[in-house]
Amino acid sequence: MIILAATPIGNLGDATTRLVTALEQATTIAAEDTRTTQRLLQALGVTNRPRLIALHDHNEKQRADELVERARTEDVLVLSDAGMPTVSDPGFGLVAAAAAAGVTVTVLPGPSAVLAALAVSGLPTDRFAFEGFPPRKPGERRRLFDQLAGEQRTLVFFEAPSRIAEVLRAMADAFGGDRRAAVCRELTKLHEEVARGTLDELAAWAADGVRGEIVIVVDGAGARETDPADALAQVQRLVADGIRLKDAAAEVAAATGLSSRDLYQAALAARARP
Repeated sequence: MIILAATPIGNLGDATTRLVTALEQATTIAAEDTRTTQRLLQALGVTNRPRLIALHDHNEKQRADELVERARTEDVLVLSDAGMPTVSDPGFGLVAAAAAAGVTVTVLPGPSAVLAALAVSGLPTDRFAFEGFPPRKPGERRRLFDQLAGEQRTLVFFEAPSRIAEVLRAMADAFGGDRRAAVCRELTKLHEEVARGTLDELAAWAADGVRGEIVIVVDGAGARETDPADALAQVQRLVADGIRLKDAAAEVAAATGLSSRDLYQAALAARARP
């Protein structure tokens, strides 16, 4: 079978007994980075030396069939560098291929940066959406945030420290500077920190630089009416990014509950004004 195993996101003490046992018994490990897996084996005192096969974003499509066939006759343990495979990490393609081939897939649950950040954020946890890493290009990122502006569920993002300040500012522009959020840094590690506040406050806090692994948690929009002027501005930003006006109006209408026809007509009227 295919065995997905969660690994520590920082503190080695979070390694489960089941993970250690699986590492001790494994004959084949598909790892995001084989060097990271070798260090994990050493740090956990595991003397077993299984076959290590690299499985990452650039080769997963080619390796999936090979690993599925191997899993017909032996267990294949799948590891990412930290946390759960398939969650913003390699593994989804392999699981899909295994399911299609009728090969069993099971999981050894454990540490998760998404759930850890959500739990300590102080924001609603009953309904949430994980969005992974936002696009790097400003235009694509702005479009995504505009789409999510009306989302009522709590939102969870990953981000690199080098982009955290500009991303928080982009979120403030799209969601509103008074939207509550939390930046969770170095979870489970020695310098763990959770900064809570509005997006405006957090953007100012991050302006001088932030280090470490980062998860951003943002409060949902709540059930409130959208200002038509704000919705029109969202449509205009999408059009400026190259989206057809009709499609932009439909996209913003779906996110805000406003009429697509009204937004379309308002955008045309705005164009005609001198």
